[in-house]
Amino acid sequence: MRASDKAYAALRDDIIEWRLLPGTVLAEVEQSARLGISRTPLREALSRLTAEGLTTTAGSRGVVVTDISLEDIDELFELRETLEGKAAALAAERGDAATFEQLRLELLQAPALINGNDPARHAYYELVGRLDAAIDAAISNAYLAQAMRSLRVHLVRVRRLAADDAQRLTAAAAEHAAIAEAIAARNPRLAQAATTLHLHRSLSHVKVAHTPH
Repeated sequence: MRASDKAYAALRDDIIEWRLLPGTVLAEVEQSARLGISRTPLREALSRLTAEGLTTTAGSRGVVVTDISLEDIDELFELRETLEGKAAALAAERGDAATFEQLRLELLQAPALINGNDPARHAYYELVGRLDAAIDAAISNAYLAQAMRSLRVHLVRVRRLAADDAQRLTAAAAEHAAIAEAIAARNPRLAQAATTLHLHRSLSHVKVAHTPH
């Protein structure tokens, strides 16, 4: 792996997992020493992160981690509804029904993963990731798949911001199962409607969690 790719991957993970908080200054000397690379590949990595919207240049402060506001969340979900709704409909038209039926069955068992012994719920999020990957593969549209992958970078940050609520995750798993079921049934309109419902409920939860009380 190139030094710039290594730095990009490490910084990206730290940002989306909130180990580097919004407003954190990514000083070149400090980050170069932390990551064990020279400043040139670090600058390449920071440029990629800025292009993705995860960092920004803040005048004399240098490069800083961007924040996520309620307005940002609304805009992300507007785009998400457009992209993911269309993707679900296309997956229902073009995807392998057996693949999505298997995912539906696994998602129905997701409460055991959510309420298990892993507080980070890695197995649950891996299952949701497999649903995303199956939809990406089924749509046979590289441009739409790339747009959704870029969007998901920011959605992981939003998920962490909202905190992992077992009750909401259990409901979300059922919603994901409904999406998989509609795709397996080759019903594009139902797949899109199930996606819209899931996103509406997810947005409502995130905004409640993000609003100061």
